Amino acid sequence: MGIQVTGVQATQRFIRSLPATLTMVAQGAGRAGAKVVAEDAKQRCRSSEVREKIVTTSKIEGDQVRARVDIKPGWARSVATWLEYGTAPHFISVDDSVRRGMSAGRINRSGSADMKATLIINGKPVGATVFHEGAQPYPFLRPARDAKEGEAIAAAAAYIASRVRRGGIVPPTDAEDGE
Repeated sequence: MGIQVTGVQATQRFIRSLPATLTMVAQGAGRAGAKVVAEDAKQRCRSSEVREKIVTTSKIEGDQVRARVDIKPGWARSVATWLEYGTAPHFISVDDSVRRGMSAGRINRSGSADMKATLIINGKPVGATVFHEGAQPYPFLRPARDAKEGEAIAAAAAYIASRVRRGGIVPPTDAEDGE
């Protein structure tokens, strides 16, 4: 009478699937940590336009999971950069290719669609060039990262603990899978 082993194929399938499953768990943990930082950044941000565009992403790069708090591309990302780092004093001017050689006064007097070739601030044409005194920085991303580092790590650990059990790895729900 010999020993009979059952479930060998199922066990082998499970072991082969571990790297992919663990990668999904690690990526979810990164997302969980990034969400903590993103929520704090939203609280700190003084621009509602930027606040609405704060997102988290995560991806696998080689053997590492990269989680990131970012601003969606577009105008809000530019504003976020200016908020985070401030700006130095600078001139703002209408591009010569748009002006087509006209002065700001002539563009303004024309009242036509060419009006776009002048700078308009608070609804008033100010001319082809204006001096901007610069802006103070109001960082919100870096302070959020620094303040919530421990909480983000705890959230990532909690996510892993919720997925890795003695009986196996619990797959993420459909809602969590696309986060």
